[in-house]
Amino acid sequence: MKERKPYINLEGDKTIWAVVFLLMLVSILVVYSATGALAYKNAEGNTWHYFLKHGMFLVVGFFAMYVTHIIPHRYYARLGQLAFFTSLGLLMYTLVAGVNLNNASRWISIGGHSLQTSDVAKLALMMFLARQLVKCKDYLHDWKEVAWKLFAPLTAVCVLIFPANFSTAALVMLTGLCLLFLGGVYFRHLIAYVGGMVGAAALVIVLALYVPAIQQAFPRAQTWVNRVENFSADKSENSDAFYQVAQAKIAVVNGGVKGRGPGKSIQRNTLPHPYSDYIYAIIIEEYGLIGGTFILILYMVFFFRGRRIFSLANDPYGAYLAMGLSLSLVIQALVNMAVAVDLFPVTGQTLPLVSMGGTSIIFTCITIGIILSVSRDLNISKVKYAAI
Repeated sequence: MKERKPYINLEGDKTIWAVVFLLMLVSILVVYSATGALAYKNAEGNTWHYFLKHGMFLVVGFFAMYVTHIIPHRYYARLGQLAFFTSLGLLMYTLVAGVNLNNASRWISIGGHSLQTSDVAKLALMMFLARQLVKCKDYLHDWKEVAWKLFAPLTAVCVLIFPANFSTAALVMLTGLCLLFLGGVYFRHLIAYVGGMVGAAALVIVLALYVPAIQQAFPRAQTWVNRVENFSADKSENSDAFYQVAQAKIAVVNGGVKGRGPGKSIQRNTLPHPYSDYIYAIIIEEYGLIGGTFILILYMVFFFRGRRIFSLANDPYGAYLAMGLSLSLVIQALVNMAVAVDLFPVTGQTLPLVSMGGTSIIFTCITIGIILSVSRDLNISKVKYAAI
C-alpha cells in the first residue's frame, strides 16, 4: 500500500521551525496581554480585536514562510536583483509621499494597510548583496570594484532610510558590513568605508541642527541627538524625560526571577507601546528573568542554526543569503531587547516575530522562509551558480 504524504511538509532545518513556533506562541500570549489598554482605547474594550488581528497576520506570515521555503533558493538570486531596485523606488516614494508620523515618512498605504518600505529594503538588500559577493569573489582586492558593486548598494539603501529612520539605517549598515566581512571583503576597505560613512552622517546631523534649509530634509535630527543625550544623562534628574525607560525598568523589576504570571502585567497600562517596541519588558514582567532568558536563547539558537547553514551550504550564494538574513533578524532582536533593559538608547525597533505588527510580520516570515529554503537545499543542491 502506497504511503500517504502529509498535506503540509515542513522541510529544511527542523530546529529553526521549532524556534519559529515557540516565538509565535510567545507572541500570541504576550500580545493578547499587552493590548488590553489599546483595546479599551480604540476597540470599545474588545480585547479579542487585536488578538484576532495579530493572529491573522501570523497565519498569513506562516503561509508566506511555507511558500518561500519550498522555492529553491537559487531563484532568489534573480528575484533579489528585481526586489533591490524596486525597493529603491519604494524608499524614494516614501520620502516624497509617504505617511508622515512624528516628522518621519516611513510608511506607504496599500489597500488600507500600512507598509514600512524599509522592511522590503532590508530583505532585498541582503538578497542582492549575497549575489554581488558571488560575482565579485575574484575582485575583492580591488577597491573600485568593491566600492561600486558592494558598498554602493549598501549606501544607497541606508541613505534613503536615514532621513526618516536613523536606527533602521544603522542596523542595515551594521548587518551589511557583517555580511561583507564574512564574504571576504578586506578589513582595510571596510574600515575606510565605515570611517567615511560615520563622518558623512555626523556632518549631516550637525548641519541639520544649525542650517534651516538642511533641517527641513532631516526634521528628526534633534530627536536623534536628544535620545543619545537622554541615554547618557543622569536619569534621576528628570524622570519625565525618561518616561519610557523608567516604565520599562519598573516592568523588569516587577518581573523578578519567576515573573508575575501570564496576563498579570501592571506596566502594560502605562508603558508606551508595550505590544511592539517594549514587548520584551512585558515578557520579563510576566515571565521573569527565566522567560526573558528563554527568549534570548531562542534567538541565539536561531543565529547558530543560520551559522551552521552558512558553513554547510553547497554554494556561496546560499551561504551568504542565509547568513545575511539570519544576521538581520538576530541583530534587530538583540537591539530591541537591549533597549528594553536600558542598555541602548530608544530606537523604535520591534522584536521580530514577537511584537505585534502587520506587514512587518509577513516580511519577517518571508525572511525565515528563504533561510529555510537554503537549509532545505543543503543535500540536493549541486549548482555552482556560475551564471548568477
